[in-house]
Parts: sequence; structure tokens; C-alpha cells
Amino acid sequence: MSKELRKRLCDEIGVSGEEYRVRKIIREEIESFVDEIKVDKLGNLIALKKGKMSEKKVLFSSHMDEVGLLITGIEDNGLLRFTAVGGIDPKVLLSKRVLIGKDNLPGVIGFIPIHLQRENEVKVPKIKDMRIDVGASSDKDLKGKIEIGDTAGFSTKYEEIGKMAKGKAFDDRAGCAVLMEVIKSFSGQRPAFDTYFTFVVQEETDLRGSGAAAYTVKPDVAFVFEGTTVGDNPELEEKRWSTHPGEGPAITAFHRDWVVPKWLFGYVIRIAEREGIPYQIKRTTKGGTDAYRIGTTANGIPSAVISIPCRYIHSPVSLMNLDDYANTVKLARAIANAEEEINMGREEIQWRR
Repeated sequence: MSKELRKRLCDEIGVSGEEYRVRKIIREEIESFVDEIKVDKLGNLIALKKGKMSEKKVLFSSHMDEVGLLITGIEDNGLLRFTAVGGIDPKVLLSKRVLIGKDNLPGVIGFIPIHLQRENEVKVPKIKDMRIDVGASSDKDLKGKIEIGDTAGFSTKYEEIGKMAKGKAFDDRAGCAVLMEVIKSFSGQRPAFDTYFTFVVQEETDLRGSGAAAYTVKPDVAFVFEGTTVGDNPELEEKRWSTHPGEGPAITAFHRDWVVPKWLFGYVIRIAEREGIPYQIKRTTKGGTDAYRIGTTANGIPSAVISIPCRYIHSPVSLMNLDDYANTVKLARAIANAEEEINMGREEIQWRR
């Protein structure tokens, strides 16, 4: 995937419930490379690449939505009240630039400057005390431009700096980009089994889209591709790190609400080692992914999680190591191309090759 396409994908606003612009980019890029493609009633994009064999169905999934804000009120003076969509620490919001509504109207998140605060009042404000300033002098200036219920996303622009990429929404546009690269890599070829690629909605608001998509596909096994936490911040000792940039894709054993079946966890590691792809094990268990929702859908779907380490996720700007991204693409393609016979629910894997 070109730098320009990664930039276009990551720069687009797609707060939970408003993923349509991201979906449009993805669909335009992949529809000529797949055998079937459709959008379900929730807005999930589901694409099928038929495989060499059809006795099993494999699901690859990433979510299109990002954390952001939702406008909850327009005051007489033109300032906007808002709430968070997804998990956002209020500390990262002050003075940040945002783009609002269908027309991407620019705004700035404001608060009382430190000069006007009493000494005992200097603190991190709550979201309910912040406002978005769009330069309006009254609510009348915004009629027909902004409405209650509009979403706002961060206006950070994608940029590559050496081996690192800077941008917003790597959770989970990074995963979407991986799936897009895998689809395109099979141009004129076939994966081992029928492989469904789902780009799902509303992961950041309690994993809502993936369950519907998984119920539609009802695969035999699923692989969720994510952007995940790092933890190598200066204030955190190494034992508290989740992952580390540059050490390869992170393979999850357990996170909130979901334990990856041991045989499937081992299967992913085994493919990485066979292909000589560097990897790491995610060392923390906080947070969750669509693997939980997929795994507990229908009669149960064994689901694994493979993530790209990204610094500062769920904030206006993140950093991603491009080698980790490239190695995640390699691992995803290796899984899609593998002809191993996976025996569901059993500890061993029988090898075809």
C-alpha cells in the first residue's frame, strides 16, 4: 500500500456510527480484488476472497471506527458542548483541533487559560467543562452547519518520519490497511480457504458491529487485526510495558472478556516462526477487541488477536513502527495462505504440508 493511501485512510474522519467515509475508501480500493462484496444493515463492509478449498471459512476482521466526540449542545454564544465517543482521557483533549460534522467544520477544544484560574483550581478539567470553539459569535451562525448529534474527529494529518508513522486512528485504520494489503496481494491468486474480510463498525462503543458481521459469515475461525497499546513511556518501568515498537506484531493470549484458545494462540506463533516473521506476546490484559464479540457469536467462533503496537492510542496522535506494520501484513498473508488443517477445539494441528 502506498504512503498516499495510508494517509488518505488514516486522515479520514470515522467516529463510531459515522464510518461511511472510511468504508467508501476501503470499498473503492478492494472491490476489484474480491469475489463478493456487500454492506450489511449496520454498515459493516463484508468482502469474500474465494479460496483453493472450501471446506472451511476463515474470517479476517478490523474495525473502521475511531474514538472521537459527539456534539450534545449548542450554546447561545456559539460554543459547543460535547461528550466522548469511546475511551478518551480528558487530559489529551485540551487545545486540540477537531473537524465537525459532514462538512468537516474546523474547531478548537477550549478551557479557561491557566492565567485566569485560581491556584487551587489548576487541574485537568472534566469533559463537561470543556467547549469546542468554531469561531461563531452565536448559535445562529451555526444553523444548517452543525447539529446536535454530529460527530467530531481529530484533525491530525498522517506523516512518515523515518521508520515511524504519525497519525490518528491507528486503532484501527492500521488493521484495516493490513487487510487491504492482504486482499490486494492475492490478485490473480487464491488464499487457502474461503476468506472473508470484514471491516466493521462501532468497535469503540462496546464491540457492536463485529457480532453482526460474524453471525452473517459464521466462519470456522477468526483473526482480529488491531492497533494496540505500547507502554514504553518514560514514566512506565519495563515490566509494565504492553508491547514494544520494532519487535513485530503482538500476539494476544488473553484480554478483557476473552481468552484466546491455546491451540489457536500457538497456531499463530507457529506460522510466524515457520515464516521467520518477528513477533512478540502482548504482556498486558486490559482493553478488549472484537475477538470477544466474534468469539461468542452463533455457536462460538475460535478467535485470535494480532496487533500492531502503537504509541498513544485513543488520543489525537499516535506513532506506529512501519516495520511492525509490514511484518503484520506478512503474518496475515501467511495465515491466509496456510493450508494447515485446523481441528477446531483440539490441542494439536494436523499439517497438510
